[in-house]
Amino acid sequence: MTEQTSPATTPCPSCGAALAAGARFCESCGAQIGDASAPTPPTMVPSDDASDPLGDAPISAPTRRPADALPDPLPDPGRRPCGNCGGEVGPDLYCLQCGTKAPSERDHFREAPSSWVAGVCDKGPKKSRNEDAMALLSSEQPGQRAVLVVLDGVSNLVDSDVASLAGARAAREVLRTPLPAGMGTPQSRDAAVTKVMTAAAAAANAAIVAITDPDEPNPASATFTVAVLEGTRVSTAQLGDSRAYWFPDGGPGVQLTVDDSVAQQQIAAGVAKEVAETGEFAHAITKWLGRDAQDIVPSVAFLDIAGPGWLLACSDGLWNYASEPAALAAQIAAAQAAGGPVGPEEMAVHLVGFASAAGGHDNITASLARVGPLPAVPPPPPPAPSAEAPLTPPPPPPVQNAGEPTAPTESPAGEGAPN
Repeated sequence: MTEQTSPATTPCPSCGAALAAGARFCESCGAQIGDASAPTPPTMVPSDDASDPLGDAPISAPTRRPADALPDPLPDPGRRPCGNCGGEVGPDLYCLQCGTKAPSERDHFREAPSSWVAGVCDKGPKKSRNEDAMALLSSEQPGQRAVLVVLDGVSNLVDSDVASLAGARAAREVLRTPLPAGMGTPQSRDAAVTKVMTAAAAAANAAIVAITDPDEPNPASATFTVAVLEGTRVSTAQLGDSRAYWFPDGGPGVQLTVDDSVAQQQIAAGVAKEVAETGEFAHAITKWLGRDAQDIVPSVAFLDIAGPGWLLACSDGLWNYASEPAALAAQIAAAQAAGGPVGPEEMAVHLVGFASAAGGHDNITASLARVGPLPAVPPPPPPAPSAEAPLTPPPPPPVQNAGEPTAPTESPAGEGAPN
């Protein structure tokens, strides 16, 4: 018969109670036995290295935004004030105090993600709905990084207003992180940036197609214009006839994009610019985004800037009234001369107001980034002379020359002569 033996027991070093074989804790006093603790997981410590693109994110977290990704614009602070009495506009768009109907927020909205980047998107006085859209991003530090996205929904197509806004915001998400940099050659960097811009256009197109009824014979479509500023480098992407411009302080403005339009084809064939842009096909585009688009690869261009100025991305509702860079530069100068230093939001309001006053036949979008400090305001002109004061001083009275006495004037006889 085999004899069974009890397993050997070990006393607890803390209380002396018997411990079962392999025990990691004493059942009597709870003391830990031996090196039985589980490995402690590493603690994630926030990174202070600004050059680390992932910040405190673990490398295995691809869905985490990089630390230098641009934030969303500030959230809507609340309901808008009534334009008639200043009261609160209710959810039904009627003022809770005076009952005035407020315009839809889609008809006129603004974005100001920072103090140096802002935009205004407006229906315009002659249109029934706003088919323009914009989506903006910027760093808090002025001049570091800004993203301006403008889409102009094609009129008379179903849901172009919804499609343009969805497309603009989808492109903004692709451009949230910095563009590729540090490549081996300038050509390789430009090729990498072009790939990102193409991906942004594809994302915008996918968003437009996603809200389009597949059976709709007139599907929504939109233009696509992007301007990205990173330091002294501006990168643009273009489909259609919205535009981007650069206006350096004290220098001539530059149109950064080339329209995809019949008018541009006519200009390339030798037709005068003012004739092509006012003719029958002035705003007929040859490339666009949408379900029926045949080519959604944007034209990409680059510009290295030096010194302060304004970066503008706008719809044709603005440039239609000031196509030449010099004409838009004159409006920027007029805004600055009218009321002191003008920030980007005030400048956008001025440009939209200019287009509205000039006719406002289309939706109007103006988004701007201010590079460098605001220009100094020129001193006011000297006051005009009073209407009651003479324009020139009166001539001095005649002076008698010494040694040449003047003969006395004789009064005619009978007219007061002394007797």
